[in-house]
Amino acid sequence: MKVQARGQAWAAALLSAALLSACATPRPDAVPGEAVWSGRLALQVDSAPPQSFSAGFDLRGAPAAGELQLVSPLGNTLATVVWTPQSAELRQGGQVTRRGSLDELTTELSGTAVPVTALFGWLRGEQGEVPGWQADLTRQAQGRITARRSAPLPTAELRVVFQP
Repeated sequence: MKVQARGQAWAAALLSAALLSACATPRPDAVPGEAVWSGRLALQVDSAPPQSFSAGFDLRGAPAAGELQLVSPLGNTLATVVWTPQSAELRQGGQVTRRGSLDELTTELSGTAVPVTALFGWLRGEQGEVPGWQADLTRQAQGRITARRSAPLPTAELRVVFQP
């Protein structure tokens, strides 16, 4: 129940950010070789009961190690996810949840492994292979990416809006 309550708190925090209107662009404060993006994202998981998350985001780093910060419309940090090849952690308020991998952490919190590391390539228009996920990059040049997960269940859809 404690894990479910944390997931529900995370979902509630993300839902409060649904009206965020930021755009995603590579930011100049990145160190060489590091990508930095900002924008908004939404995740819908077809679980029982269905779950929906929406928030602004700042994505920094690389697929192997990075940071995803989820922000409210006012720019307040709702949660921060930090990962390395050895672990991943969610920082939300005064609570920290640690797991052995980013997939393990996102699965626990949302009911499905969210392809956070694949976002780096998708934002650049690179298809990349993610097991169970199919990215639609046909509107990437217009600043829209949609990715759908069909297997394993539950199905999910991730939408990202950004400035190309």
